[in-house]
Amino acid sequence: MAEGEIEIAGDSFGAPQLLVFRPGDRITVCATQPARLMFLGGAALEGPRYIWWNFVSSRKERIDQAKEDWKTGRFAPVPGETEFIPLPES
Repeated sequence: MAEGEIEIAGDSFGAPQLLVFRPGDRITVCATQPARLMFLGGAALEGPRYIWWNFVSSRKERIDQAKEDWKTGRFAPVPGETEFIPLPES
């Protein structure tokens, strides 16, 4: 969720938060205040996923490479963004 607050099955969720539903779940989303959402669907990916900060991969080694690439500036800049956010510690 990009901003705002929603309610699903009596539980409230605020931004920024990622919600993952099981295949076949039937949900009703109610905005309890103005909200901006993104819904993304599709077949489940096979195998585990590793998440660290803004990096997601099926291989931990790839996340380590992404950390190094971010530190050394090998990522293309985000269009219109002027601020550089350093990697978090750890």
